[in-house]
Amino acid sequence: MLLSPYRVLDLTDQRGMLAGQILADLGADVIAIEPPDGSPARSVGPFAGDDPGADRSLFWWAYARNKRGVTCKLDHPEGKALVHQLAAGADFILESSDPGVMAARGLGYDDLAAGHDTLIYTSISAFGQTGPKAGYQATDLILMAAGGPLILSGGAGEAPVRVSVPQAWSHASGEAAIAAMIALRARSATGRGQYVDISAQQSVAAATMSANLAASIGAAETARVAGGMAVGPFTGKLIWEVADGYISLTFLFGAGIGPFSRRLFQWMYDEGECTQEDRDLDWIGLGAEFISGARPLSEWGRLMEVVGEFLRKRTRAELFEEAQSRSLLIVPVTTVDEVANSEQFEARDFWREHEMPGWPEPVRFPGPFVKLSDNQIEYQRRAPTLGEHNAEVYAELGLDEDALNDLRIRGVI
Repeated sequence: MLLSPYRVLDLTDQRGMLAGQILADLGADVIAIEPPDGSPARSVGPFAGDDPGADRSLFWWAYARNKRGVTCKLDHPEGKALVHQLAAGADFILESSDPGVMAARGLGYDDLAAGHDTLIYTSISAFGQTGPKAGYQATDLILMAAGGPLILSGGAGEAPVRVSVPQAWSHASGEAAIAAMIALRARSATGRGQYVDISAQQSVAAATMSANLAASIGAAETARVAGGMAVGPFTGKLIWEVADGYISLTFLFGAGIGPFSRRLFQWMYDEGECTQEDRDLDWIGLGAEFISGARPLSEWGRLMEVVGEFLRKRTRAELFEEAQSRSLLIVPVTTVDEVANSEQFEARDFWREHEMPGWPEPVRFPGPFVKLSDNQIEYQRRAPTLGEHNAEVYAELGLDEDALNDLRIRGVI
């Protein structure tokens, strides 16, 4: 495994767990440290069997895989001492507490890197450790608003809408894992670790792609077009309703897309569902006709209606099959169930099964995120139950069963 020589102490909550999961997937020994009553991530639904419980959270199952799990009360002096001992043998620390919290506990970078100058300590926070917003609280919605992506989401002329699946902290966690690897590469050259400061706001700003350059060059701000696109005065749909769900269809004019649109209308004409005049439009120069006024812009709306009516009579499979034979820009919008039963994923041996405590049958998990010709990634562990590896990990510090029982009784672990 690529990172098998390295150890990571994962002190993150649900905001940063993906960072540790990525390093664990790459083979690092990742020890998830959570409070004695469990990480808040264990209360994030949905839950297996719709039965909430510390070991039933599908979020925890997904993001704690490949990690060993121990409990420790960080605010207790003896708990802090345990973390210091574990950190002495670690290469990486990951944490996602609010700025200043870990330092106040005596578990900040300066505390744990003292006498351990090879340590790579990564903090994931909403706005970073410095600046006027460093102390602000933030949900996913706040971060998407503050970083820019929210202004791009929603319908034209309407208020922005949130993306349904939270993404901001995942962006930050992914960048935290990458940044830790960059710091590791630097350490191989300098012999020193360093502090890594990840701002979720900065991470999601990259998700606006080129849109965040508009203001700096005086360009027009990108317009919201729900399920579609806008090109000058033209709006177009990218997501279309069909007989059994939705497809993505790119339908426009011009040198790049026009030939595909011409072939689409040829099919529609063959089926008797458009006129010869529509089929024979100049699909390369049609935009210039609209802009010059030679053809009214209302005709573009009519053409989209013709296409929409044609699509609504056909299934995703029928459209996709015909798209391949006619070279059209059509692809089905698949459901989660269809993804789970994808022939492509099956052919690539993507899925992995794990026995989960209290669940009657093996659970199928997404597999390795990349295939390598050497050093194949493999999932070695299911997500740990609460405190599952206490004895195993703390034994490395010389603690026996009696010492652990004493710590447990006093609420330290």
